[in-house]
Amino acid sequence: MPKSKADSKPADNKLKRKGAGTGSKQSKKAAKDPNKPKRPPSAFFVFMSEFREQYKKEHPQNKSVAVVSKAGGSKWSSMSDAEKAPYAARAGKKKEEYDRLILAYNRKLEGKNPSEEDESDKSKSEVHDDEEDEEEEDDE
Repeated sequence: MPKSKADSKPADNKLKRKGAGTGSKQSKKAAKDPNKPKRPPSAFFVFMSEFREQYKKEHPQNKSVAVVSKAGGSKWSSMSDAEKAPYAARAGKKKEEYDRLILAYNRKLEGKNPSEEDESDKSKSEVHDDEEDEEEEDDE
């Protein structure tokens, strides 16, 4: 006996959606450190920061971010590598500065948390036992 379309149940769209059935549980993310240096901008973003200012001066009536972004993207893609070189150089300088800052930041973190990396392979109980042995030897 063939099944008719009326016999089949409609698919529950709620179950097909991403995240359906998880309730109010949200994944826990690690808290961001406000002291961590921000990543440096790429050459394109260095260009866009300059382009936005210029575009706003030429088109003061325009308030749309999308229009400015599209204009900047099309201008960037039409530029030659020689025209992009100054922006790449500035981005490189910012990357070097970031590398120095992140090294200093990581050193500072390592200095604050020496307990995370144990200096010896002995467990705490073994270290404690060694101390007791030394005290017994001193008493004799």
